[in-house]
Amino acid sequence: VQLQASGGGLVQAGGSLRLSCAASGSTFRRYNMGWFRQTPGKERELVAAISWNGGTTSYADSVKGRFTISRDNARNTVSLQMNSLKPEDTSVYYCAAREMDRYDYRYWGQGTQVTVSS
Repeated sequence: VQLQASGGGLVQAGGSLRLSCAASGSTFRRYNMGWFRQTPGKERELVAAISWNGGTTSYADSVKGRFTISRDNARNTVSLQMNSLKPEDTSVYYCAAREMDRYDYRYWGQGTQVTVSS
């Protein structure tokens, strides 16, 4: 599966952004999906994850109540709605896919930069 992320940008603290990830090349519903972020000097963080049918979602404590992950299997997309953004959310965000019978994310999109100014 190939993944293409988009939607990053510069926003003021308290603002919102919506990231999207378009999948192609394989049956999208075969994959659980996740959004990660990585900041220089920090470990990569799983921000949000969603099951193949959208029935289960999970979030890092740092974004709970502010971010929402969703997917549209008809359009082969997964999105991350980010509200009440904070400067510490500044990072490069990646979408990733893992097969349902695996624990590791094997497929990655290119990163999209999110910058939150104070």
